[in-house]
Amino acid sequence: MRVLTLAAVTAAALAMVACDSAIKAPYTQGVCYVVMPAEDGKGEPELSVVARDQPQIEFCAARLEEMRLRFLRMGGSRREITGAYQGQFIFIDRIGVSFSRTLDGNRFIALARTGDGRLAIPAAIQREMDGTPIAVAAPPPEPAN
Repeated sequence: MRVLTLAAVTAAALAMVACDSAIKAPYTQGVCYVVMPAEDGKGEPELSVVARDQPQIEFCAARLEEMRLRFLRMGGSRREITGAYQGQFIFIDRIGVSFSRTLDGNRFIALARTGDGRLAIPAAIQREMDGTPIAVAAPPPEPAN
């Protein structure tokens, strides 16, 4: 019984150490980074500053998308970009823009691609497809006679 408890505690401690050693996005106020994977695929990724004084994560995503498009226009072949902004990772791919706290964790889709490749809020795309109004206006007031 005691050996089983000791083994469970050891396994939990090892799991916490493994989680703690995950690569973390830098938390520098307003700085947008591009994350380049290690050459061998096993080392720490390289971070390079793309833009400074970015007020929100969406602005950082826009700078990364701009960089991705410029490289493609110059003949590059990399269609997926990973960035970092204030403790979160940004992933830009053919689906759109998503955020995550870790490089290999679950992702939250923030912006989706429209049919022509632009980025939009997913709810806005749905409104375009089914014509759902953004807000329902009240009927006009009766004219005073």
